[in-house]
Amino acid sequence: MPLNSSDDNRTVSAFTSKLTPAADICVGLTILSVVLLSVLGNGLVLVICYRRRKKMVGSELLCVNLAVVDFLCCICFYPLSILSSFRHAWLGENVTCIYYGLGCFIFGLCGMFTIMAISIIRYLKTCYSLIYAVWLEGTNLRIACCSIWLVAAVWSSFPLFGWGEYIPEPYGLSCTIAWKGYHTSAKDAFYVICSFVCFTLVPVLFIVVSQCQILYKVSRFSNSLSARGIPNNLRRAEKRLSMMFFCISLGFVIAWAPYAIVSFLFIFHKGNRYMAPEGFVFPALFAKSSHIYNPFIYFYFNKTFQQELRCLLLSLWPKMGGNRVGVQVALGEQALYPIHIQLQERRCIKKQSLALSKDKSHSKSKSRGKGTHTSSDRFHARQVYTCWGSSSKNVPTFLGNKSAKDSLPGSI
Repeated sequence: MPLNSSDDNRTVSAFTSKLTPAADICVGLTILSVVLLSVLGNGLVLVICYRRRKKMVGSELLCVNLAVVDFLCCICFYPLSILSSFRHAWLGENVTCIYYGLGCFIFGLCGMFTIMAISIIRYLKTCYSLIYAVWLEGTNLRIACCSIWLVAAVWSSFPLFGWGEYIPEPYGLSCTIAWKGYHTSAKDAFYVICSFVCFTLVPVLFIVVSQCQILYKVSRFSNSLSARGIPNNLRRAEKRLSMMFFCISLGFVIAWAPYAIVSFLFIFHKGNRYMAPEGFVFPALFAKSSHIYNPFIYFYFNKTFQQELRCLLLSLWPKMGGNRVGVQVALGEQALYPIHIQLQERRCIKKQSLALSKDKSHSKSKSRGKGTHTSSDRFHARQVYTCWGSSSKNVPTFLGNKSAKDSLPGSI
């Protein structure tokens, strides 16, 4: 178990912040900002994915898994680091240190494996779609997600049984794998080397190589289509999708690269040169920023995500969509009020082509028969206000933003 030391002063100093009080507050505020932005962004991603769960394709399950990893990590573990920063010492000492180190290591491995799976699946779909298309379906991807969590949980639990350990980081406000254990025993050295090589270096190589191959394949295919003069609508969609996953993978690698380099130097160096608190706090904070940017990447590259987010916001705040004034002219000789003015709210409701055609035919039949007003699926009427106007029988129905002068032959 970590920190099995009989010296009380050494134990207290290991859980005490090595930074200045002002730096501790800055670290706490930075992590708090990461938590708020990540919960907001990844929470929106999860809500949108839940709203369109029946329309999701299999590959989107990995993006949902990545959003779950970022969301839960910020909710379950980072508040402990924030409170410790404001207190200038780690809260709970050994017990919470194991809890924090174990949880962050599990979620870190899950994020790494998920992005590696996304990169490999995108590579297979882009370069070998005819061979592996049958295997890249929803059931197999669900098995892949479960396997990711299982492997991460099993490997992260080994320090609980004496194979490696979780200890405070050099600046005292976070806990992680004891990278320095390389020099303590053969078991710890094997665990540290395997953690770095098999679960950090190899996934990064898979991510970089597969993403470079995807970009090369898409660029080559695009150039061949352009040379033949083939329409490029599908080509543009594929390029946007490839760039989205490339930015996700590249951002994750860039965010974790400084922390991986510092940890690697810390593994083999016996002196105290790389144990300076400032040498760990900035890479650690930069690595935590990887939880933020994925929702922004989805919003920028994915048109479906933009539409779903717009619909969600309009459903929560209908006034954001504005209102429209509809003018309905009743047909028929016995109409008491020939013209109706109606205030209607914009709603973001998806309309299928079949339902739209049925609604149009239904409204035409009703207007021919009784002359009553029927509203479209896209609008929900508040209240109908009647007013006097022209009683012409051949006046058409107008609905929209046009003025009365341009729309109606008679005055209202």
